[in-house]
Amino acid sequence: MFADRLSACARAIQHHLDLVLGALDDVPVVRAMAHATHGGKRLRGFLVLESARLHAVEASRAIWPAAAIEALHAYSLVHDDLPCMDDDDLRRGLPTVHRKWDEATAVLAGDALQTLAFELVSHEETSPDARVRADLALRLARAGGVQGMVLGQALDIAAETTQNPLTLDQITALQRGKTGALIEWSATAGACMAGADTTALQTYARALGLAFQIADDVLDVTGDSATVGKAVGKDADAGKATFVSLLGLEAARARAADLVEEACDSLGGYGNRADTLKEAARFVVTRAH
Repeated sequence: MFADRLSACARAIQHHLDLVLGALDDVPVVRAMAHATHGGKRLRGFLVLESARLHAVEASRAIWPAAAIEALHAYSLVHDDLPCMDDDDLRRGLPTVHRKWDEATAVLAGDALQTLAFELVSHEETSPDARVRADLALRLARAGGVQGMVLGQALDIAAETTQNPLTLDQITALQRGKTGALIEWSATAGACMAGADTTALQTYARALGLAFQIADDVLDVTGDSATVGKAVGKDADAGKATFVSLLGLEAARARAADLVEEACDSLGGYGNRADTLKEAARFVVTRAH
């Protein structure tokens, strides 16, 4: 069952992160890092582990890049929550790092989580082949940097003050970086580790990432902060263009459903071995948080 598989992956990733962080000095910045890496769906790490399983890569190897992507994702959330960006008080139902500690600690904890991600993905246990580790690290740098997530974040911030609301094509391009880049890295990591073709998983991930963001926009309108675990309604209050504001609620839901089918269809070559990844795609548009 998909929910059980997702939970098992989340526990394995959490255990690995706890071991890594537990070996560090017990100082405020490390405690802040641990706080930031607790909770969440672990969808990105799950995609790493599942794509690795699909290509017969041992879980003991795949857990390193799975933990790496979750560390990088946690860094992005810590910084995204800062007053200079989204200024959020809650994340995953808990106080954000800058609220629990202070802004300086949040900045440093985010910095440390980002560099930890590259340490983990470059670890010898990720792969005996240094070229594989280097390729994963290079792809992660591109996905997390100014060609991917950081560019998407920058465009998102700029959109808050623009006089002309973004078009649907512009929002799609923005979210391909902000949300989609890390999802694409995650879903193709197993194929990279196995030296296999990434085309099908890349197609899957691009559709999945966009469906995920549309679902987020829907939750921002329909969800409540207690269930979602963070503030909702902020995009509408700020007058930001979203998939929901441009398409309407029902059309946005329909677009997300179409993307899920596109994602599932792209995995046809894997047969029923990809059923769990197909369930993951369906999960992103039915989740409540």
